[in-house]
Amino acid sequence: MEGNNTQEALTKAAEPETNGSDEESLKRKILVENKKMWVVAGPAIFTRFSTFGINVISQAFVGHIGSTELAAYALVLTLLTRFANGLLLGAASGLETLCGQAYGARQYHMLGIHLQRSWIVLIIMSTSLVPLYIFAAPILRAVGQDEIIAEEAGRIALWFIPVMYSFVVSFSCQMYLQAQSKNMIITYLAVFSLSIHVLLSWFLTVKFHFGVTGAMVSTILAYWIPNIGQLIFVTSGGCPETWAGFSTSAFRDLWPVVKLSVSSGAMLCLELWYNAILILLTGNLENAMVEVDALAICLNINGWEMMISLGFLAAASVRVSNELGKGDSKAAKFSIVNIVLTSMTIGLVLLALFLVFRTRLAYIFTEDHDVAAEVARLSPLLAFSILMNSIQPVLSGVAIGAGWQSVVVYVNLGCYYFIGIPVGVLLGYVMKLHVEGVWIGMLIGTLIQTIMLMIITERTDWEKQVSVARQRLNRWLVDDQPNDRSAESA
Repeated sequence: MEGNNTQEALTKAAEPETNGSDEESLKRKILVENKKMWVVAGPAIFTRFSTFGINVISQAFVGHIGSTELAAYALVLTLLTRFANGLLLGAASGLETLCGQAYGARQYHMLGIHLQRSWIVLIIMSTSLVPLYIFAAPILRAVGQDEIIAEEAGRIALWFIPVMYSFVVSFSCQMYLQAQSKNMIITYLAVFSLSIHVLLSWFLTVKFHFGVTGAMVSTILAYWIPNIGQLIFVTSGGCPETWAGFSTSAFRDLWPVVKLSVSSGAMLCLELWYNAILILLTGNLENAMVEVDALAICLNINGWEMMISLGFLAAASVRVSNELGKGDSKAAKFSIVNIVLTSMTIGLVLLALFLVFRTRLAYIFTEDHDVAAEVARLSPLLAFSILMNSIQPVLSGVAIGAGWQSVVVYVNLGCYYFIGIPVGVLLGYVMKLHVEGVWIGMLIGTLIQTIMLMIITERTDWEKQVSVARQRLNRWLVDDQPNDRSAESA
């Protein structure tokens, strides 16, 4: 005790007194903020790596079955499931806004009601997408796909219907648990599920030769095992403050939730389909085989790195929504700066690594020297994409946390589809820069979008956003339940 008093006296006597105190306060503030950030970002990054890994493992085992099956699986995964994933993940991000702000405002019982509202909306949206999977074969034939591949894709697409419905539970529970910084359970379940998937895929496809059926059964289980675990955790006492059982209140005031979910879904879909269009544009260039293979390798690497960025997106959304719910605009701004700087630092490190190893990068994925040379040539663009990924998703997370999804829809639409794609077509086809031109054009769209989000974030009146958040929470507030009152006072 005496030692502590002496140290405090020395600290007070230090010159200059105010600066020393301010520095210590800033250090403590940064440490506390980083701890809160990584509690969300760490599990979110690992969980997204795991989910991405499920698709990679499935694709690898299907690839050993046959080239037709591999092409069909990739087609269903890239065109149909990416669309469904983007739409449902975006719609679920509306829950991220509501749960984060409600938790910050200590309206704990509302998180469970918002979760149930999200389930209703997402189930309806998923059911509306089922015909895409049922009629996958004729749809793919209509857009010019090979007859044999389209038929096989039609059979594989039916297996993806349970996968699509798994997104309903997966995305909504993740948003609900992240808002409370209780997402470590998701990490444990993801590790278990990924391990089971590897073993079960090997048994069913290699050992017992069940082919595509075995690979898809394992894939469905890999998606649903974590969901069952999350549901048990949520409903069996893992979230006593925020889950008070099923409530009919979830069926009230659904229309505002639908509007927020639709705008959120549109916002994310516009981003996820941007890279898909890059592949489609490149497929019509000269020497398309080499360029598409090289671009696919680059986008695969970019996809893995994007999992880190999506983790920071989740952290930004949770931190901003929590602080706005609490009514602390300064803390919200501080969390934005901290997350952007942390993510950008990681992006700069990765940029340097990819530039240094650019000539060796492709040989991890291919033995074709022409493809490897093309990847080395595209590596600077890949490195710049990685740097952009370290900033842009964080700003999208800020938008989700603040509830700006409808504004960002227009920003994405203008920057990506009215600027990025036309410039890419101009540079790639008219100026004959081929895949580099297409990619540069689309990076210009991403850069402009990032700059616009930075301007919006910088010029935002965060005190006003606190008021907006409070109005939103009060508008959707339902009567507190008996056990929630004791939870709030705890």
